[in-house]
Amino acid sequence: ENYTAITQKCWDYFVHLMGNVSASELCEWKVISRPYSELQDCLETSADRLSYGYPNALADQYILQSHHRYFHNCTLEHSVYLDPPEDVLLAMIIAPICLIPFLVTLVIWRSKDSKAQ
Repeated sequence: ENYTAITQKCWDYFVHLMGNVSASELCEWKVISRPYSELQDCLETSADRLSYGYPNALADQYILQSHHRYFHNCTLEHSVYLDPPEDVLLAMIIAPICLIPFLVTLVIWRSKDSKAQ
């Protein structure tokens, strides 16, 4: 019950901080990082103080609630970079590995050729 009351105070403080953020700034990380970090830190430190595991269901509920209430209209302006498909990734890894013995052979062959001259 103590943790429930404390997390509610964390949430109330977060709502207070977010009240100072205009609607046009809701998706700007520079503006919302402080209130968001304060909420997360408050939830985590209060859980640690009470020897309650973190993350936990109640903390997750408040984090999700913050996203649904304030950040649901935020979209990514930058394209998200994904890992390449496995076959492409494998080729990118194996190609340099296979190239190394060839280059070593070429260097040895050229160094022997220059010694003969």
